[in-house]
Amino acid sequence: MYKYLVIIEKAENNYSAYLPDLPRCVAAGKTIEETEKLIHKAVQLHIKGMKEDNLPIPEASTVAKYIAVY
Repeated sequence: MYKYLVIIEKAENNYSAYLPDLPRCVAAGKTIEETEKLIHKAVQLHIKGMKEDNLPIPEASTVAKYIAVY
């Protein structure tokens, strides 16, 4: 099992998602829920392709944290 940070951002007319630890693995959807489902499938296909090409699967190394600013 792999566990990665997913960033979901609001765009003008939809939402987009990407993983800092898996470059070029992206998805977009009309809602956050749709985008989550699409990025999950995109990650599965991305990792499957990397394995088929005998490429190393990157370790998760990105950390996200909220900070309070006054």
